[in-house]
Amino acid sequence: MILHTLLAGALTLGALTVPARAVPARAASTPAASPPIVPARAASAPGAPAVTWQECPTYSDDVLRWGGLDEKDLPEFRRLLARTDCGTLKVPRDHADPGGPQITIALTRLRATDQRRRLGSLAVNPGGPGGSGYLMPLELVMSGLKVNERHDLIGFDPRGVGLSTRAGCRAPMPEPPPPGAVSEEQARKVYAEVVRGNRACVAADPGLVGQLTTANVARDLDRIRAALGERRLSFLGVSWGTWLGAVYRSLFPGRVARMWLDSVALPEPRMDVFTEVRAMAADRDFRRMARWIAGRDARYGFGDSTAEVVAALTRLRERYAADPVTFTDLGVTIDGRMVAEAASQPSPSWPDVAEVLKELVDATGPEAPPALRRAFGGGDRPPRPEGVPERQNRVAGLAMFCNEDLGPRTFEAAWDAYRKRLERYPVTGEASTFFPACAGWPLAPRAPRLRQGGGSLVLSGHLHESPSPYEWTIQMRQAVGGHVVTIDDDAHGSALRTPGCMAGVAGYFATGRVTGACPGVPIPD
Repeated sequence: MILHTLLAGALTLGALTVPARAVPARAASTPAASPPIVPARAASAPGAPAVTWQECPTYSDDVLRWGGLDEKDLPEFRRLLARTDCGTLKVPRDHADPGGPQITIALTRLRATDQRRRLGSLAVNPGGPGGSGYLMPLELVMSGLKVNERHDLIGFDPRGVGLSTRAGCRAPMPEPPPPGAVSEEQARKVYAEVVRGNRACVAADPGLVGQLTTANVARDLDRIRAALGERRLSFLGVSWGTWLGAVYRSLFPGRVARMWLDSVALPEPRMDVFTEVRAMAADRDFRRMARWIAGRDARYGFGDSTAEVVAALTRLRERYAADPVTFTDLGVTIDGRMVAEAASQPSPSWPDVAEVLKELVDATGPEAPPALRRAFGGGDRPPRPEGVPERQNRVAGLAMFCNEDLGPRTFEAAWDAYRKRLERYPVTGEASTFFPACAGWPLAPRAPRLRQGGGSLVLSGHLHESPSPYEWTIQMRQAVGGHVVTIDDDAHGSALRTPGCMAGVAGYFATGRVTGACPGVPIPD
């Protein structure tokens, strides 16, 4: 399943999430400190919002297995779920009209195991936008991140997501062009479908869709803080969760205790810049992979220098763009875009990617060669069982981008930029987006303003990753301040998956200090 998510979803907006091997690597960081946290809770003020606590949802073994849990993990999940408090909170649909229509936010609380030394509540968000954080406290504990001893872990579904109030419309799903190089005519057709779909979605539920913004999610989060009786709130966010954290800290600077943001988002809400910088970073990391493949020429046969590997894979992508191949046993057609997607994978996947690319040199179909078949899971994943919780809401993700996007949305601007990327990045450029996702969005953008100050802040950036390029970490520090931890890897969100970094994150929330290195995911042997 290593390539399946990306290869099957080339037109999606969401952040890339790639499995990583939890093995230490080199990194660099410097110490930082924050004032001690006063562990006492504040008494809820009169009229403060109140959580309605209720029984937690139940999940069958089939649902948990389908979601990725091994059989041996099921008892631990159920033990943690038995410790979890589940509730809902009413918040204004429009925070500028607190007495107007209300919506529901679903949240969870995994209480600190050491209540005597409890430091407070730590809210978490996995990114997206549109990602569900409802079960994230359990997932973090099961991953080995030791932050639950002295903190209540607070998960929640942002407005528009999962068990919270969702919008009554569908995000546009344009029919993708047929396999092969995308023509301008085909791209214009996709653009027109996106325009129609975006306008129809907003028209179907303008009251809620128009209020799906990061600033409103931050305001909801502060209502959660107040309802829990906390003076200050700690926060752990990944990917888009870092944008949420930065916005929360800017809106409520006096209410932040400690905040760690990993794989930091672009501090300027512009989808054109988002697409451009990601494409540049993908090509940069691909060239690291090409150098790695060149060092193993006897195995892969693409050449023994970076330049030879880049040239060979350029020819391979161009060949599949001109003459796609269908593998009927997988129901998949590989074209140039698919080759570009494969070449854009991070280092934990390089051995598998290189095997796939090697097989594609001579593959003719109709049956898939072994490495390609493994990459798509062999086509044998069981059907989705009933009751699987929503992990990503496309409407919320789209709206939180488009309600804030300050960039151009014309076809001409997007198509011109795409054609230039094809020239600049001959292997990976075709994997980038050729249309503006917010085309036709009828609502005026409302971008939040970032500000300096407000509680202790750590920003961890990954030197070589492409979903959240390292440049954004530096730009975010300039916008909001904080201490930067540099991780020498290309794995999105790996600070929460590698033992050395996990120890640093846990130590920071316990003491307010960042000590030692934050080792990331190493390049494979």
